[in-house]
Amino acid sequence: MRILVSEPIAEKGLEKLRQEGAAVDVKTTLSRQELLEIIGQYDGLIVRSNTKVNEELYRHATNLKVVGRAGNGVDNIDMDGATKRGIIVVNTPESNIVSAAELTVGLLIAASRNIPQLYMRLRNKVWDRSGLKGFELNGKTVGIIGLGRIGSLVATRLKAFSMNIIAYDPYISDSRFQKFGVEKKEKLEDLMREADVITVHTPKTEETYGMVGREQFKVAKKGLIVINCARAGVINEEALAEALENKTVACAGVDVPEGEPQVTTVLLNYDNVVVTPHAGADTYEAQDNVGITIAQEVISALRGEMVPNAVNLPTLHTQDLDAMKPYLKLGETLGKMYYQLEKDAVEKVEIMYRGEVAAMDTPVITLAVLKGLFEPVLKERVNYVNAKLTAKSRGVVVTETKDSTIDNYLTLIQVKIVSKNKQFTIAGTIFGKGELRIVDINGYEFDVNPAPYMLVAENIDKPGVVGQMGTLLGVSKVNIATMQLGRKSDENRAMMVLTVDSEVSKETLEFLAGIEGIIRARFVKL
Repeated sequence: MRILVSEPIAEKGLEKLRQEGAAVDVKTTLSRQELLEIIGQYDGLIVRSNTKVNEELYRHATNLKVVGRAGNGVDNIDMDGATKRGIIVVNTPESNIVSAAELTVGLLIAASRNIPQLYMRLRNKVWDRSGLKGFELNGKTVGIIGLGRIGSLVATRLKAFSMNIIAYDPYISDSRFQKFGVEKKEKLEDLMREADVITVHTPKTEETYGMVGREQFKVAKKGLIVINCARAGVINEEALAEALENKTVACAGVDVPEGEPQVTTVLLNYDNVVVTPHAGADTYEAQDNVGITIAQEVISALRGEMVPNAVNLPTLHTQDLDAMKPYLKLGETLGKMYYQLEKDAVEKVEIMYRGEVAAMDTPVITLAVLKGLFEPVLKERVNYVNAKLTAKSRGVVVTETKDSTIDNYLTLIQVKIVSKNKQFTIAGTIFGKGELRIVDINGYEFDVNPAPYMLVAENIDKPGVVGQMGTLLGVSKVNIATMQLGRKSDENRAMMVLTVDSEVSKETLEFLAGIEGIIRARFVKL
């Protein structure tokens, strides 16, 4: 695994990469042209916010499999281009959330009590507090815009100041508001009317860019305190400057000024604004967490594992991912079986989740099934990121259904693959602590623990077939580990699934196919 680190990350993160066996090149002073010239050598790229990962870079990055953003936002990364190429994009949204929440509180206190201004007077040997009277936070109402990870941390900390907490976030459930003891506001304007302080904690999207502007400040309470530790542009700076001029806003604290890293923000013209240079994550603890987390995620992505913070994948929390890993592996295994047993082009994939699995985040498992389905037959990279796009580009219709009721099993994944002339079905379950089982292939019932090498043979149900199969495999020096038999008595058909210790050659498969009663024999490699 060759990984290029184009912007600085903590030494502990670099140590983690090397401990995992990666070859790491740290080149943080590359020109754009130099980056383009060498990026084709690397499997992984780790950036912060300055490296532009765009179509130009992708054209040169012929081996790139993962981009790691050491931080939260991914404004500098072309997500569509990455997804199209099956490049996983990961970030570290939770590694610096405590630091960001603490800086929010710090800026609120600094702005409301004029701490930087008072300090500068003393620094200039002037003992003078005049004109810098501050505001108490006790009993004030703070309006949090965005009650996600950081917003909820800010809420818990400001409760310690005996502040009243209200929040606006149309994408957060009522139960989360209740969990943090926060009053929900259905409209942003309602929050602006009531709040003595507003603080924003939303990502920058088309929807949130400029969401706090002139219209919002028009309805705001006079003497408002404004804090922005989220993203530049979520609060319109020109509108904020106007509100400062007309005294609607008494003071502000901003960690994400417009134009960064260029120092061009108009907010520097105001003595009652505290501006910091995007320092929300700039603590020793946060940088160590970011470095270690991005290192582990990049390594996991390069090993083909599901990553909880993959931006161009369904979001999974770490604890959810641990519970789902066996189901992801089972889904991929079921998908891998098809093209090794059948040759017909797929037209439709129907996946049914029954029992306990129906309550899980099944779209991610569907991606695992599709990844397994297409990997054996496509030369290009197929992974969780582009599996759905791969299906769509090949004209494959994918559907999933759920049913919480089931007989005989606690949980079951059933896959039906429809081609022009036939249907193929396969089903699997999870036993105990993540033990995979294939329990049905085309109506033949089994209890097979999938293995790296397997033989699947369909035959006429008559004496002697199984014995001849074992004899020929022995002659070919293929050792049988386990054998499972399934029967359809009404059709006089049977199927055997054997796990073996080594690969089975084409010549051996031809010998097996020549056994009287064998309809067909296929080798499966998982």
